[in-house]
Amino acid sequence: MTNLVADIETTVEARPDATAIAANGREIPYEEFWSRTGRLAAALADRGIEPGDRVALYLPNVPQFLTAFHGVLRAGGVVVPMDPQYKSREISHLLADSEATVVVSLGDLVPRVEAVMDDTDVTQVVSVGETQEENDTVTPFEAFLAEEEAPVVSRADDDVAIQPYTSGTTGRPKGVLLTHRNVAWDARASASLTEGGVKESDKFLGVLPLFHIYGMTITMVAVLFEGGSFYPLPTWDAQEALSLIEREELTVMHGVPAMFNDVLNQPNAAEFDLSSVRFANSGGDSLPTAVMEGFEELYGIELYECYGLTETSPVTHASSPGHRRPGSIGQPIEGVEAMIVTEEFEPAERVERGPVDEERVDLDAISGELVISGPNVMKGYHDRPEANEEVFTEYEGKRWFHTGDVGYWDEEDFFYVIDREKHVIVTGGYNVYPREVEELLYEHEAVADAAVVGVPDERRNETIKAFVVPVPDSEGSAEGITEYCLSNLAAYKHPREVEFREELPRTTTGKVQKFELAESQ
Repeated sequence: MTNLVADIETTVEARPDATAIAANGREIPYEEFWSRTGRLAAALADRGIEPGDRVALYLPNVPQFLTAFHGVLRAGGVVVPMDPQYKSREISHLLADSEATVVVSLGDLVPRVEAVMDDTDVTQVVSVGETQEENDTVTPFEAFLAEEEAPVVSRADDDVAIQPYTSGTTGRPKGVLLTHRNVAWDARASASLTEGGVKESDKFLGVLPLFHIYGMTITMVAVLFEGGSFYPLPTWDAQEALSLIEREELTVMHGVPAMFNDVLNQPNAAEFDLSSVRFANSGGDSLPTAVMEGFEELYGIELYECYGLTETSPVTHASSPGHRRPGSIGQPIEGVEAMIVTEEFEPAERVERGPVDEERVDLDAISGELVISGPNVMKGYHDRPEANEEVFTEYEGKRWFHTGDVGYWDEEDFFYVIDREKHVIVTGGYNVYPREVEELLYEHEAVADAAVVGVPDERRNETIKAFVVPVPDSEGSAEGITEYCLSNLAAYKHPREVEFREELPRTTTGKVQKFELAESQ
């Protein structure tokens, strides 16, 4: 393999008029799409972007994201995707850490980029939309494109293609180095889970955020690899998504559990015809059995589940037609090996057949940490040698990645996750790390002490709650603290509940006993 985007050229040659992207009432054929990626690649090269250089994408699910993503890779660059919900303080670290010099941004978000340019290496912003006028540092997307196309730059399998960011429980976001081989392998292996594999005739619902590795690899890359069509939606709206599926007869639907739960809660959900959907899949969080059964009963479509992490490109386990069990994340996908290991890194004993009755068995006796080895596992964290030492173990000649998730496995290789990585809050398919929120809370003038935990939520699985010890005689309010967080963090990270306490429960060494806070709810 030379470059994970190179195979699209084969589709262009065979089916130039086939629809690659359909959005805003317009169908963009492969030939036009591919030409635009080449013009973007040429423009980047003209501005000094060389193989291995980082280019950040600060965009929602719009056609320009797909053009920019493939154009950056075509130029030999590395894509640094950024959540368009992030504020300036959040993107500042990502841009500085990655050393990105160019940002392709939605026009409305350009001021956030400009606010941090002095603290980063960014010299050029490419604006998508009509809100920004051209100046020395900001160029409209269409004006940025070169007249001629650049060829696909050859890259090695082990060269980095994408550098998304994920947070650790005790530190700032870390850049994940995903290679051309990582992403290409995972996209193809995941595509094979659909009956007969992804086909040229498939139409994918593109509502999962493309800045996130799940939406990026499993929807966008997978469908374009096979010459199918991608239908992006910038934001999640159940009514809009259902209408689009029905109107355009989409065939593949990927989402997170909260999305499928939203669908079930639409008053007119039964009125939509989803008979065109031949494969529906949920990932990003544990899928409640009630949601799975409700969706299947309503539409007669089997709903499958997959598991993975940013560090694994992402999918490592999945259920598929004829291969699923209630409560299981599924079996390892093609080429991936997985184990449940003890603290001594020995394989844990398997149960005969899962799932087990967790009330009747000693989970400690059968559970351990889920570890992964395979061609989709990241090269490592960017510029974090200590973190790499912590998450990788060499065992029997293979390199194993520690997921931090606890579970058990059965004799037929079905895996079951019973606990998430310590302290991580999974809300609506997003991972939120409490320390990031807590550090912001400590900056508030009315906050003396703070702790953040996840509490049960019907729609999101978990939601964020902050426990705050106020500064004496301060005039801080729960509403004010919530607004403060909203103005500095992505919306899904802000505490939806704020409870004031006289003090927080702590150990003798000063650590907050978060389990006590969680159990008090």
